Amino acid sequence: MHPRMLWLSFRPFLWVAVVWGVLFFFFWETSLETIRLWITDSFLTAWLSQALSTAGWDDFRAFVAPLLLVVLLIPLIAISLLIVIAFTSVPGVITHITKQQRYAHLHQAQGGGLLGSIAYALVAVMVCLLLVLLTLPIWWVPPMVAILPPIIWGWLTMKLMAYDVLAKHASAEERDALMQKHRWTLLAMGVASGLLGAIPTFFWATSVFTFVFFPFVSFFVLWIYSLVFVFSALWFAHYLLDALREHRC
Repeated sequence: MHPRMLWLSFRPFLWVAVVWGVLFFFFWETSLETIRLWITDSFLTAWLSQALSTAGWDDFRAFVAPLLLVVLLIPLIAISLLIVIAFTSVPGVITHITKQQRYAHLHQAQGGGLLGSIAYALVAVMVCLLLVLLTLPIWWVPPMVAILPPIIWGWLTMKLMAYDVLAKHASAEERDALMQKHRWTLLAMGVASGLLGAIPTFFWATSVFTFVFFPFVSFFVLWIYSLVFVFSALWFAHYLLDALREHRC
């Protein structure tokens, strides 16, 4: 990968890692204690605590709170990183790619702007979070942990990447036409990117070390995510800019 692309993957990783690192430092223990109290006192989860005691799994109760916290944080961290990459790295990817001869004379129709990108991202993220909440209970039922996250991340990746890649060069009408015409290919590309992202997710979510050293393990996995998302941006950029050239011919 070009050194410029490595930097574009490392920069959002640094930003997101700093933000989440600060949150972990100040709120990790507080969050764990809140979840422990919720499991013990809430009528919604008291049955779980009672069931573990009845089954003689009292020692396992110590892992329930970290497990639930990790389950909640993984989607939030991944989504926050994807948003940062979409807003900060994708423009750099487009600038790098359009220096190539075949894109040098591609007309910039300026069909998207910052406000449009923010609004589009907010809607896509809200839908994604809703999908995560609806499907989260079955994420840990094999093999759903390897199926549902790639599909959800793939859909969100497709939405964010397609809009931001075409924002500078395509008009709104061209963007809508291309996303409609190539929707299944774009979704497949997004899911493929999601599958690449599911590899660190799988080890992140199933390793015992994750629950003990989550604040540290998460930083390494975060950079893997960042590499995957920047690779996705390159892939979407080449595909959609070529599709835009053909559309205008």
